[in-house]
Amino acid sequence: MVAQPLYSIEEYLAFERGADERHEYLDGFIYAMAGESPTHADISANLVILIGEQLRDSPCRVRTKDTKIRSGPRQRQTMKGLFSYPDVVVICGEPEYLDDHQDVVINPAVIIEVLSESTEARDRGAKFHRYQTLSPTLTDYVLVSQVAPIIEHFQRQAADSWSYHIYQGSKTALRSNR
Repeated sequence: MVAQPLYSIEEYLAFERGADERHEYLDGFIYAMAGESPTHADISANLVILIGEQLRDSPCRVRTKDTKIRSGPRQRQTMKGLFSYPDVVVICGEPEYLDDHQDVVINPAVIIEVLSESTEARDRGAKFHRYQTLSPTLTDYVLVSQVAPIIEHFQRQAADSWSYHIYQGSKTALRSNR
């Protein structure tokens, strides 16, 4: 038996805007987000620094894990879709928002997730599927391992197909300087 979705998008947004912690929304279900490990924090911070430097003097900007992204139909009367907090987001041009609250971005160009044991399956599965099919501005999806120097890069191609590149080795490691 499959559980029935419990929350509309409007209910989720009202709940999330009043919450102290962050929660993701997937097709009517709300998921509390786990805290981050020191390694996860180091990798995310290093990514923001590296990408921010590369984007200097460009029309793009980098944002951190507190940027909420909407992947799904623009209408809010549906329970379908995903609201997520990627570890790193790149937005090119002016940010576009879901509504006047300006707390939900709908035009990400790049999404980067630092994988953890508790989130890896969802980052590779349901979230990536939503990003691929319901985020037309998304050009790149990047997965960064915490346990090995491995970066996986998915890049949108013509006709909405995606190419896959894997980068391995110590030169790709984004760990802390310990």
